[in-house]
Amino acid sequence: MAVTVLIFVLLVLFCSQIDGQEAVLRVSNGSTVRQYCLLVNSSWSNISESPSAAVGYPLVNLTSSHLCTAGQVTPGSLKGKAVVVMGGDCVVSQKALVAQDLGASVLLIASVTDLVTPSANDSEYSKVKIPVAMLRYRDILDAMRVFPQGMEVRLYAPPVPPFDGSIIIMLLIAVFTVTMGGFWSGAAEKAKQAAGPASEECEGRSDSSELSLYSPLKVLLFVAMMCVMLVLMYFFYKWLVYVIIVIFCLASASALYNCLDSLMTALGCGTLSVSCGERSVSVRSLLIAAVCITLSVIWGVYRNDDRWIWVLQDLLGVAFCLNFLKTISLSNFKICVILLSLLLLYDVFFVFITPFLTPNGESIMVQVALGPGAGGKGDGKLVIPADPSSSYEKLPVVMRIPQFSALAQNMCMMQFSILGYGDIIIPGLLVAYCSRFDVWMGNSRRTYFISCAVAYAVGLVVTFAVMLLSKMGQPALLYLVPCTLLSSAIIASVRKELRLFWSGTNNPVLDEAQKPLLSDGAAGGVRSC
Repeated sequence: MAVTVLIFVLLVLFCSQIDGQEAVLRVSNGSTVRQYCLLVNSSWSNISESPSAAVGYPLVNLTSSHLCTAGQVTPGSLKGKAVVVMGGDCVVSQKALVAQDLGASVLLIASVTDLVTPSANDSEYSKVKIPVAMLRYRDILDAMRVFPQGMEVRLYAPPVPPFDGSIIIMLLIAVFTVTMGGFWSGAAEKAKQAAGPASEECEGRSDSSELSLYSPLKVLLFVAMMCVMLVLMYFFYKWLVYVIIVIFCLASASALYNCLDSLMTALGCGTLSVSCGERSVSVRSLLIAAVCITLSVIWGVYRNDDRWIWVLQDLLGVAFCLNFLKTISLSNFKICVILLSLLLLYDVFFVFITPFLTPNGESIMVQVALGPGAGGKGDGKLVIPADPSSSYEKLPVVMRIPQFSALAQNMCMMQFSILGYGDIIIPGLLVAYCSRFDVWMGNSRRTYFISCAVAYAVGLVVTFAVMLLSKMGQPALLYLVPCTLLSSAIIASVRKELRLFWSGTNNPVLDEAQKPLLSDGAAGGVRSC
């Protein structure tokens, strides 16, 4: 299972949700009202922020035409009205100028493909004076069915607040997971010390689920595998995504089991074993396993239902991160510096550099993390799926919290604040090392652990602040790595323990080259585990 978990972590990504230029088309006839999704260019189309302030226009259906020329339209038939035409055959600005010359007050362009923000060059911007918006052709068909006797339309774009409360919840989840994962790792190390060297050696032989990165070469190979897997996911997403989904179901169920079992043990709950022949079965373990497997299967079946499945995905994600931080350890601060620095470069490269290398100017990391059907920004344009009811597979490698403002405003898509598991696990490995180092040094105040956890929280706050100010997704490790590494190094320097902190002390993991060649028997007798 440890190998399975490690493979899954190779695909842990990080990204943040971006704001869109979405609007609402309010269609009415008497007391009957329908609302549909619109996509506008906010720098081009100046529309109202509320339906009460929006002007109503009768709608003329010209979806049988592309309106590239004025020859097919009766002069004066569009004056003071909104008109809907089909996209294609000519650029958006040409359609807008034709509609404007015919006296139309609003131009709606129906599309059977994904909606892309309407755009034009600067000279055409100045010529177009009417609002222009994209909408789904399927929505126009629905409106014609509901309002066969004609309809009035209003366009409005609810203002999107610069700050959404979901970010606070995301911050609390991330800090809680990192802190508890580090605490659990330290508690496990303390339990090993209390058990003694002999018990620790026997446990190390029998428990193959615990892994340690203690060689710079292994760290380099680990990062290289991450790069290869990310590129493979970009090119072969529609096949590999199902492999990752299966791995996540197995790994998250196992992680949740370990978390719940450890919690029950810490609370002093009995196992209530039942004998069956010569074997005894723990009723507690069976019940916990049944719950974990059930939750994992439920997520696998309903994974594309965005209305509620994010709750279960976040629960399984927290358990996965906690178990990973307890299971995987970094042997010393040198390994921490190498790993976090390489992953910082990895993060920056695949977020900021790859848009210059891909054909569509899209970030490989963001594209893989959000999925090819999620929409998003490419070349500065927002893309909205043509069919909102169709499901597309997404990698389960992010924490997701619905944005409160998007829910309240009934926007085109259910939007989420997103934080990748990598933004929790990678700095969390350093926090876990600090927690274990406190145990090795007998530091009852947990100075290293607490300071590193606080530094992580500060780095995450800085990440969100930059994201809000720049209005674009940020590679979180760009801020988390310096905050956590520098704070840990400063604390070690102030306490005059930097040399011990750098090399690790009381570290039970030996490099392969340092392991004794003699067998246990030749070294002085055979130990019985």
